[in-house]
Amino acid sequence: MLQLSTVRLGSTAIANSVRRPGLSLTSRLPTAATTSTVLLPRRISPTLQLARRAYSSKDSSSEPKENATNREGKTASSNLHPETTPDPPAPPPRARRSRVFRFVRLTSLAIFAFVTGLTLANQRTFETIMTTKILTDEETLDAFVPGDEFAKEVDDHIRDHPLAVMLRSNPAFTESRPHLKIPGQLRNRSLTGGTLSGPDMLVVPPLMFGEEGGKSLVSLLYLGRNLCGHPGIVHGGLLATLLDEAMGRCCFPAMPHHVGVTANLNLDYRRPAMAGNYVVLRAETVKVEGRKAWVEARIETLPENGEEPAVLVEAKALFVEPKQFKALASVYEALG
Repeated sequence: MLQLSTVRLGSTAIANSVRRPGLSLTSRLPTAATTSTVLLPRRISPTLQLARRAYSSKDSSSEPKENATNREGKTASSNLHPETTPDPPAPPPRARRSRVFRFVRLTSLAIFAFVTGLTLANQRTFETIMTTKILTDEETLDAFVPGDEFAKEVDDHIRDHPLAVMLRSNPAFTESRPHLKIPGQLRNRSLTGGTLSGPDMLVVPPLMFGEEGGKSLVSLLYLGRNLCGHPGIVHGGLLATLLDEAMGRCCFPAMPHHVGVTANLNLDYRRPAMAGNYVVLRAETVKVEGRKAWVEARIETLPENGEEPAVLVEAKALFVEPKQFKALASVYEALG
């Protein structure tokens, strides 16, 4: 292929050549330019052709290779895959649920499960109570059968003690063993009626004498050697439990619907309660106002041979009858 040599001329030389028609343009060109063959397009004057070449900034061959390459790639791609369409945009990522929403949902499920379980458990308890025959006070006295000789000895000593004989002869008091009123399935879950009853603990069920109208209560019991905190000394928490339970039984008959809960309990421990001994618990309802009842009580040694009893612990408590307990009054009254 023939190469063309391009000579760029200044504007002054071109202008002078135009003004002097007698001079040829080639006579003004350098030697290298005169020896080269210059091809001019038809219908275009040599002057205009030279001017275009002189003032053009870039020829067609200086186009960026990248643009040319891109055009060639696009053209080839369009020729190979004329019907190809771009892929649709990917869907946005799914928004994560708020932590607060998840916390509220899980909390709601937990509360629902708890309430459902509690309702079913209470329903079973009430069904057990209602479908089981509740013993009367007199029947509870014969319901206990000692399991061994020692238990029989303890039971006989409590029943025949001069204090029990005196209270039994008083028509204002009613003798009973209230723990035996609790149905067997529920009694096993009772702390004083089931868990702590047995050999070397509460060997026999406490024998209670309640005064009519919820005025006072007297309970005789034996504290075994497996109820200790310090060695040989009955645990103070057990004494508090016995007082709390007996004080409630004392005042419940004086309350509107014969049921209540402990609102406040204060204790003063006077002497160590030695294990393996008989004790007597005395409680008295000192004040009743509407759904509230104040009770005072103490645990002392069971006197033997006319000796003076020793006070071991004293207590004061406030019991309150919740408004919603009105529906449960018949159940608690049946349990004594």
